[in-house]
Amino acid sequence: VQLQASGGGLAQAGGSLRLSCVANGRTFSTWTMAWFRQAPGKEREFVTGIQWNGGVIEYAESVKGRFTISRDHAKNTGYLQMNSLKPEDTAVYYCAERGTMSLSRRVSDYDRWGQGTKVTVSS
Repeated sequence: VQLQASGGGLAQAGGSLRLSCVANGRTFSTWTMAWFRQAPGKEREFVTGIQWNGGVIEYAESVKGRFTISRDHAKNTGYLQMNSLKPEDTAVYYCAERGTMSLSRRVSDYDRWGQGTKVTVSS
């Protein structure tokens, strides 16, 4: 599976961006997709994740109520809608996928990663 993330850019505080992650070549029927982010000088951290059937969705406390994860099976695409952006949301955002039903918040549990898309939020 190849993941391709897009949609990053520059936004003002309080603004919105929508990230997309296209999964090409997926051969397994159950999977979970997650978004992580990495700010300069910091470790990569979990943002949100979703089971393939939408049965389980989790969010980091820092983005709850502002970010929404979704997926479109027909397009093999996952989305991250980011509203009410804050300067502290500035980071490179990565989509990741694993071929199991179990949603994990650990970076090491994901073996397929997109290339990252940069989000910059100005105050």
